[in-house]
Amino acid sequence: MVSSPHDAMHRIFRDDPGLFARLLPRAGIAFPEYYSIDPLDTDLTEIRPMERRVDSLFRVRAASDEGGFLLAVEAQGKKDPDKRNSWTYYLAYLYAKYRLPPVLVVLCRDKQTAVWAMEPIRIGPGFHTSMHVYPMVLGPGNLSAITDPAEVAADVPLAVFAAFAHAKDPGLPAILEALAAGMQASSEADAAPGEGLSIDMWAEYVEIGLGTGSDRDLWRQLMRKYTPNFPGSGTLLEETWLEGRAKGQEEGRVKGRVEGRLEGRTEDILRILAARDIDIPAPVRERIAAGAELDVLDRWFDRALTVTDAEELFVEGDGEQG
Repeated sequence: MVSSPHDAMHRIFRDDPGLFARLLPRAGIAFPEYYSIDPLDTDLTEIRPMERRVDSLFRVRAASDEGGFLLAVEAQGKKDPDKRNSWTYYLAYLYAKYRLPPVLVVLCRDKQTAVWAMEPIRIGPGFHTSMHVYPMVLGPGNLSAITDPAEVAADVPLAVFAAFAHAKDPGLPAILEALAAGMQASSEADAAPGEGLSIDMWAEYVEIGLGTGSDRDLWRQLMRKYTPNFPGSGTLLEETWLEGRAKGQEEGRVKGRVEGRLEGRTEDILRILAARDIDIPAPVRERIAAGAELDVLDRWFDRALTVTDAEELFVEGDGEQG
């Protein structure tokens, strides 16, 4: 689960990769017909003395592009001149590593940062341009606010991201009001896209993504209004919930580290198979994603380096348990 507003801004796409295809057209950016959008390892470190890590990374397999393309996603909360150097490195490294065209997507919460991030990056001396980088920016400048609960209910993940993009908008209270009402309607209809997370989890996503302060307090009030059993009503329920959260923090950190290793190993296996151009049928992908034991995933990781068919990952030798 996300742990900060920065994480919430980009990790929403890991929980619902298809959100790219629904979100970009709203910003006036065409997205090609695709077969799959798969998360990749975000570590772009080539030589260990300097660590570089992109926020989120995806491979898109599209009908119009042989081999597909990459989406490198960065959440940017303020202007940072050093980031422009990092973005140039990310794109050059990704192209060299995967031999696929990369696209840099920058997620912003305010117009000033979005305008800054959208500026082309020119690399080269005065007499010659060696490289031009054109970031694709998503933010309040090209994404309209969603204030219709019915529109929220139709696509909760998209509405959550739109709320993040307008987190510094004076009209945020109306946006959050519509978001809370739409999430309640979606929960009752049980028909929202992004089925990987429940409405309660999306509500927590919003709470964390808003950070601390009056906006978060408003969100909790709205959730109490539209969802009476939401923790934080000022009753014994709130006290019990808060006490349980405090007691579970350490356990949560340990569990998070374990889950992180499992998720990382799963992504590694899929990335290796994809890099070797081995087709990954949906049942295979689901079985890899469901791998609950690290030692099993480790065996599959080793086999991913040599198998010629994805199903061979699960073929056990003598004495092995799959």
